[in-house]
Amino acid sequence: MRAILFILGLVFQMAAAAQSFDQSHTAFSDVLSEHVTVYNDGLKSVVNYHELAQNRQSLDSYLASLSAVEPGQYESWTHEQQLAFLINAYNGFTLQLIIDNIDKFESGEAESIRDLGGLFSSPWEKSFFTLLGEKRTLDWVEHEKIRGDFDEPRIHAALVCAAVSCPKLRAGAFTGMNLEAQLENQMVTFLSDRDKNGIDDKGIYLSKIFDWYREDFDGLRDYLTRYGDAIADTVTEQQKLKQNSNIRYTDYNWQLNSVRNR
Repeated sequence: MRAILFILGLVFQMAAAAQSFDQSHTAFSDVLSEHVTVYNDGLKSVVNYHELAQNRQSLDSYLASLSAVEPGQYESWTHEQQLAFLINAYNGFTLQLIIDNIDKFESGEAESIRDLGGLFSSPWEKSFFTLLGEKRTLDWVEHEKIRGDFDEPRIHAALVCAAVSCPKLRAGAFTGMNLEAQLENQMVTFLSDRDKNGIDDKGIYLSKIFDWYREDFDGLRDYLTRYGDAIADTVTEQQKLKQNSNIRYTDYNWQLNSVRNR
């Protein structure tokens, strides 16, 4: 009986811990809605980093709530809640990295996130935040946790590395409850942005993201066919997509996705 009561106690504790975290990520949605501008019929967005740096308390508070989550608490969540948490963490701590270095961008010392790396390391390899009990890097969140634990190629349209050629940053947080619809919308939106993806007289042109992470799409051409209405504007282009058309990858614009570069 004692063993049963002990187990029940643990279950109740885990349930209480899971409920103590705001799975709606409302605080992050508030930050994004205030500082992210979506334009071009919803296909693109920019961030007002200057204003965010001047009014960063809400972002810092939200990120602190992410850092406070214990591994056991995270493990008690649903698959969707875990992935939404990690995507928001990646995007949120990327925002922090930029505003922590806002003086470099405003002075012209830095023009992109890549300028924030060290002599022998990239900015994605910096351990500058705590997540799930340890100091972490953005690379750890993306490659070890998200890509390592989830078979979900649409995350490449959801993780935003603060560059013009990245997918758009949503003006709201990802949530476990809405994750499926949000990820699908992100991929459709990304493929519909003709500055990044499309079909022309030379064939199919794609963001370098599809080249860098080609293995995640398990048959890239077949994967793109699923999104024919997004990447192709005409029946002729749809036919090119289904045929063995040439695929080329566009140059990546690493300039900061700020209001200055809109």
